[in-house]
Amino acid sequence: MSTHTTGPTARHWLAAAAPKAGPALATSTVLILARIWNANGAEHSAGDAALMTVLATAAAAAGVIASRSHDGILTATAFTASGGLTLAGVAGYADGLSLPLLLWALATALAYGLAARHWRTDHRELLSHQRHIEQRREEHAHIERVETLRARTQIEVAREASTYASALAEAITARAALGSFDPTHLTHAGLPELPGTDRTKEIHRA
Repeated sequence: MSTHTTGPTARHWLAAAAPKAGPALATSTVLILARIWNANGAEHSAGDAALMTVLATAAAAAGVIASRSHDGILTATAFTASGGLTLAGVAGYADGLSLPLLLWALATALAYGLAARHWRTDHRELLSHQRHIEQRREEHAHIERVETLRARTQIEVAREASTYASALAEAITARAALGSFDPTHLTHAGLPELPGTDRTKEIHRA
C-alpha cells in the first residue's frame, strides 16, 4: 500500500525539483566542456580567449539592448549566454581550477538570480489563473443552484395548482350532483367550464 503512495509522490517531487536544478546543470556542463577544451589545446591560447571574449561581450550588449526594450526573457537569455561564454573562455584558457570554479559559482548564482524572477512571475500567473478558474467554477455552481431552486419551485407551484384545481373540480361536481346547483353560472361569470358540466346538465334535465 505504501509503495503505491510513495511512487507517485516521489515522481511528483522529482518533476517539481528538476527545473530548479537547470541553472546549476547548465553552468556545470559549460565548466566540464571548457576543461575538456582546455585539455585539447585551449590552455593559454590567446586566439581562443579573444574569440570567447568577443562572443561574451556581444551577448552582454544584446542583453543591454533587450533590457531597454523591456523584453525580460530575451534579456535573461542574453546575459546568461554572456556569463556562460565568459566561464567557458576563462575555464578553457586558465591552467588551474581556482579561477574557473570561482566564475562557475558566480555564473550559477547569476543564473539562479535571473531564473528566480521568472519562477516568481510564473507562480503569480499560475495562482491568478487558478483563482480565476475557481471564481468561474463558483459562479457556475451558484447559477446551477439558483436554476435548480427555480425549477423546483415552478414544479411545486404547478403541482399545487393542479392538485387544487382537481380538488375544486371534484368538489363542484359533487355539489352539482346534489341538485339545485347550476355550474353554467360559473361559466357565465368568466370561469372556465368545469369537467362534469355536461353530466350535471343531464341530471338537471332529468
